[in-house]
Amino acid sequence: MFRKTLASRAACCYTRPSTVATARKIIHIDMDAFYASVEQRDAPELRGRPVAVGGNRARGVVAAASYEARVFGVRSAMPSVVAARRCPALVFVPPRFDVYRAVSRQIHAIFTDYADAIEPLSLDEAYLDVSEDRRALGSASAIAAEIRARIKADTGLTASAGVSYNKFIAKLASDQNKPDGLCVIPPAQGAAFVATLPVKRFHGIGPVTAEKMARLGIHTGADLRDRPIEFLRAHFGSHADYLHGAARGVDDRPVRAERQTKSVGAERTFDTNLTDPAEIDAALETVAAAAWTRVERADVRGRTATLKLRRADFTTLTRARSVTGVIETQDQLLDLGRGLLAPLLPTPGGIRLLGLTLSGILRDEELKQPALPL
Repeated sequence: MFRKTLASRAACCYTRPSTVATARKIIHIDMDAFYASVEQRDAPELRGRPVAVGGNRARGVVAAASYEARVFGVRSAMPSVVAARRCPALVFVPPRFDVYRAVSRQIHAIFTDYADAIEPLSLDEAYLDVSEDRRALGSASAIAAEIRARIKADTGLTASAGVSYNKFIAKLASDQNKPDGLCVIPPAQGAAFVATLPVKRFHGIGPVTAEKMARLGIHTGADLRDRPIEFLRAHFGSHADYLHGAARGVDDRPVRAERQTKSVGAERTFDTNLTDPAEIDAALETVAAAAWTRVERADVRGRTATLKLRRADFTTLTRARSVTGVIETQDQLLDLGRGLLAPLLPTPGGIRLLGLTLSGILRDEELKQPALPL
């Protein structure tokens, strides 16, 4: 069903499985440092240099970092001042989301030649169900190799791909040989592959959950697999069934061509509780910048801003406000967040966490329709 494909950095050497022929064949395509790579492609003087898209040395957050910057520990969603401290030679460039969207459309047009079921996750990544070999290439890995070659030829950019029998493992695999890599995980090897990985790499396990798992002695997929479902339900509630299956390489979710984004946002937990009004406002500004980066990456707009605040005693408050039209800019989201935050201050003991989320997401056709006057 799958065969090993010779491609750059294709280092996952798993044996050919003897499994049922009805298993899905899923590809996860993930562009390599997408925003930063576009900037390096279009500005030759940036090639080989550490580049951060978004923010500046004094404020904002990093939307994307080139691989040269990642060597220094610079990551997306990192405050720009921290990034500049880690990498003094870091070059900051403003984002050009119109260009990224145009390149994304080129890439997604390529996908349509190989699959009907395409589930975009953002401008730079997507799942494809290639169970039907529409171009008679012989295997899912051969399809992934051809897609990557066409992306390189058409855009000058590299993409990494994970090929497997479900979405969960395909996404893990796409990150295995980055950048410019291909990794194939057949069904017979899925559970063993998952067992070797740190749980913090699992899609659906964020930093807070990973920290909780570490306290419970769960560090790898094997550790998670060895915990009974009753233990997982006691500690992780409704998330337990997903975790139980994932640790065994099981994921029955189909590729959904009409995947509807419901909300996009960001939140930050602080090392020390914030009490100073200026520090709180600066933190909210950083959270708004991180949230808006994700909004742009998802290429959506919405009507509702929701603020999340966690006090020192772990009490969590949420407040929301909707607008008549649509929230169009980062500044508008930030202003709404400030308005929601103000009545909650001062907060006894300080603020442990702040979050901002955009919801009430509108579809393209809804955005194009003018508001009907009364």
